[in-house]
Amino acid sequence: MRLKRGMANPPCYMPNQITQCYHLNTDIEFTVFRIQKGVLYLCMVAGQGICIVIRLYRGMSVMTRYEEVAGILRERIEHGIYRVGDRLPSIRAVCQELDVSISTAQEAYRQLMDVALIESRPKSGYFVLPSRVPSVLPSVSRPAQRPLDISQWDQVLELVATQRDDVRLLLGRGIPNFDYETLRPLSKILAGLHRSNDLHGFNYDKLNGSPELRQQVARLAIASGCLLHPDDIMVTTGCQEALAIALRTLTQPGDVVAVDSPSFYGTMQILKANGLKALEIPTDPQTGISLEALELALEQWPIRAIQVTPTYNNPLGYTMPEARKRALFQLAQRFDVAIIEDDIYGDLSFSLPRPRTVKSFDDDGRVMLCSGFSKTVGPGLRVGWLAPGRYRDQALHMKYVSTGASATLPQLAVAEFVAKGHYERHVRYATRQYQRQRDIMISWIQRYFPKGAGISYPQGSFLLWVELPAAVDCVKLNQRLAQHAIHVAPGSLFSASGKFRQCLRLNYAFTLTPSIENAVRTVGELATEMVEEAQTHATSVI
Repeated sequence: MRLKRGMANPPCYMPNQITQCYHLNTDIEFTVFRIQKGVLYLCMVAGQGICIVIRLYRGMSVMTRYEEVAGILRERIEHGIYRVGDRLPSIRAVCQELDVSISTAQEAYRQLMDVALIESRPKSGYFVLPSRVPSVLPSVSRPAQRPLDISQWDQVLELVATQRDDVRLLLGRGIPNFDYETLRPLSKILAGLHRSNDLHGFNYDKLNGSPELRQQVARLAIASGCLLHPDDIMVTTGCQEALAIALRTLTQPGDVVAVDSPSFYGTMQILKANGLKALEIPTDPQTGISLEALELALEQWPIRAIQVTPTYNNPLGYTMPEARKRALFQLAQRFDVAIIEDDIYGDLSFSLPRPRTVKSFDDDGRVMLCSGFSKTVGPGLRVGWLAPGRYRDQALHMKYVSTGASATLPQLAVAEFVAKGHYERHVRYATRQYQRQRDIMISWIQRYFPKGAGISYPQGSFLLWVELPAAVDCVKLNQRLAQHAIHVAPGSLFSASGKFRQCLRLNYAFTLTPSIENAVRTVGELATEMVEEAQTHATSVI
């Protein structure tokens, strides 16, 4: 027997407002009613129409209307009516269906966002997030607390070599999707520059880069909280050169550089090429580099620079909270050490405004901000930039002895692409696709990978970090995947000492076709085989 808004069968008077219903067993149910002035009544309905009403104490917490709405939506999600990646009804549709106000519906959605069941996407609506159970995130890294030489060049070379034709599915490459129609204007701009009778594009540009491009970069940097003059910026041949110039500007062979752990293998190889040592700092998959561990390292070691990717980190995916970014800058100030900030993924934010950079807190020029267009537009353009702060003269010298002026035509093309508003439109479109594809990729990993895999949950960019059971060696996993023409980026690439062998990086930028799903399934199946083999071996030893 169920009660509905003051009516029971057989008829009897009941309070008007039902706030919650509980089932004790198949014979008894009770419903909590909210009465005026916070007094609650418990109604128990037993067999044969017997109705028992019990007055409860005042002040008991009562389910509000928005909590009721949130509960209804939560049940629909849990029962699969709304699945991962699905768009939820609009605020107005919820208001009409459940007869509630706009503010009630908005608060209900906020409740669901607070518990990570859904997320809001600008101008798109609300979407169901993948379940992150049982293992929510990869574990906090615990690297060796001493400076190390980098020893992973062979694996990096192997990753670069996988561009060959016999590897069809490169699941681990750090490249964006450059097939979107929103990039068509850039193709037309490049074609127009080639057809032009103006041969300026064939000449050397200024050492610090095209004035047109530097002006547009300065404008874009405002979104990250940075007020830069075009003369504060120098154009580089990709963000990789910006990082290399920054490191060569600040260090000498034998110096120690603090890095997050795991850390981008490209930066690691710059350290190796310049005879530098990496001091890996423990890093949390949600909040980033441990400031407490970094402070201890600064007290113990002669660290020359701190190199971090604090926004949509590659590969871990974290974004440092704004307060921690400020605290990182203040820590660097206290120990008088420079920061090299890699912000190459910063514009690929799934929500607006995009996160601030550490550079935005810089009041004395000690932060060297590195970025570019390789991850937002395309790596083949090789257009990056560096805001070197107080180290401008030294950085320009390093640029001169490195590549001199960067290629002129790509600079002019990107400058026009940004100036005409095409860049922002493209980034908005790309990030909407990436966000949806992140959710799908996570659902595949949860479905096909070994139980207990830890998965990162980036709020921007297009890379996932996956931590598998310890029995899985992803270098050996890649060897097995080669038979299926599949390749992933093993975690050991991202460590100075070859740690994270049970981890891998996956890319979800490209359209997630059935063939990619099959490839992800194959990765999961082979990883599961390795876990089972290890369990069998352990049993046989016992």
